[in-house]
Amino acid sequence: MLKNLCLAGSVFAFTVMPALAQKDIDLPQLGTPADLTLSPAQEAKLGAQVVAEMYRGEYIVEDPEITDYLSAIGWKLAAADITTPTPPPFRFYLIADNRINAFALPGGYIGFNAGTILAASNESELAGVLAHEESHVTQRHIARAAGDTQMADLATWAAMLAAIIAGSANPNVVMGALALGQGINYQRQVAYTRGDELEADRFGIRKLAAAGYDPMGMATFFGRLQQETRLYGSHIPEILLDHPVNTTRIAEATERAAQYGPRSVKDSIDFAFMRGRTRVLAADSPNEAMGYFEGEINAGHDSLENRYGYAMALSEIEQNDQAAAALQPLLQAYPRQPNVLLLQAKVLIGQGKVQDGLDVYDHILATSPHYAPAALKYAEALINAGKPQLARQVLLAHGQGVGARPEAYRLLSAAARAAGNTAEAQYQQANYLFSRGDLRGAVEQLNAGLRVASIGPDDRARLVARRKELMQTIPRDELERLQRQPAAWRFAG
Repeated sequence: MLKNLCLAGSVFAFTVMPALAQKDIDLPQLGTPADLTLSPAQEAKLGAQVVAEMYRGEYIVEDPEITDYLSAIGWKLAAADITTPTPPPFRFYLIADNRINAFALPGGYIGFNAGTILAASNESELAGVLAHEESHVTQRHIARAAGDTQMADLATWAAMLAAIIAGSANPNVVMGALALGQGINYQRQVAYTRGDELEADRFGIRKLAAAGYDPMGMATFFGRLQQETRLYGSHIPEILLDHPVNTTRIAEATERAAQYGPRSVKDSIDFAFMRGRTRVLAADSPNEAMGYFEGEINAGHDSLENRYGYAMALSEIEQNDQAAAALQPLLQAYPRQPNVLLLQAKVLIGQGKVQDGLDVYDHILATSPHYAPAALKYAEALINAGKPQLARQVLLAHGQGVGARPEAYRLLSAAARAAGNTAEAQYQQANYLFSRGDLRGAVEQLNAGLRVASIGPDDRARLVARRKELMQTIPRDELERLQRQPAAWRFAG
């Protein structure tokens, strides 16, 4: 379930609404245009710093299936963008927040709230939000903003961006965080200019059309946000008063989309399954989600989304026999659909049919060898089944698919630990933490491995080499500060 999150400290203060009835509906507003003052390398570093803070606050949901789905749409849009033949290295994240929001960080980091998936009535609307955020990145709107802010360093920028992402939860905390950032004027920093927003809309709609989505998706989504704004009455959040989705913007988006002519675009079945999956994760409890889907089905709305969500919710509360029965119609209709099969494998294992479940995972990878969620979930199931060496083989054999995903490193570490290979476990756990931006934790893991007396010379050399590699990523002034701290940051071994 998505947690009620609150990150203590001066930079972050995230709060997840307890239900879908309360929603923020702003797209993030981060700056004013100016000359480009941040290099691409600085942008990448800035975005990575904010992502690291989000990981530390458990604000990023590591659900491989939803993340893969968002990434597939995002890269489809990026590939269709003829204005950016070499797109930035986009990374897409599911954010543990039931409010309707999405944000773009410099360097190509795109956050997408769970509430936005549930608010989109079709796949083109969801893609429209992603296209808009990607366009903020490709047009370097945040870098332009840096030229007009006179902020001293990347750390101040990171604090500001972090505060803005948190801002819908508590504007007063944002004000306090920004006060620490050398007295930056809040209003000036959190408002893209109208030109920035229209530019992101324009480029986004072009992407939508080129990628085969309905270019009207962005306009219809904006229109629904405007309607929901009216429901707040006198209790509208302050940030919505500062940054309304207005009729002019909707009209301009509609007019631009109409230039591409009417389109009838059918949603992929993945859209329905991922909406169902998101609703289970976004609920306060699996029982709440089960009750919702059961009510929908009993009311005659036996859709793909509701059927999948019902079966998933049942599996989450370990009612696996009922989950198997609920899932059966989907298995009959879509016997090769990976998300349905992944849920089937989980249910089978929950029923005690471990080998049957493992066989389903193996079948998914045989038919969809590049589907990363299957490799990750198969590996985890193998570890739990006492087969860590096979889990390692699966992860390494599908390395191209799982890439440098944090979850892959975590599972490699778990497999090594289960197999009794402490040095490998520490090495991969360090990679896991480093991929999440936790450099300190990564070095501590390597140091812990080096303190194990039984490790051999080859393992020791590997840990030392990785530690040196990580330490070289730290700026000199920061490294000097850390080396003055206690043992964790001093060389061990």
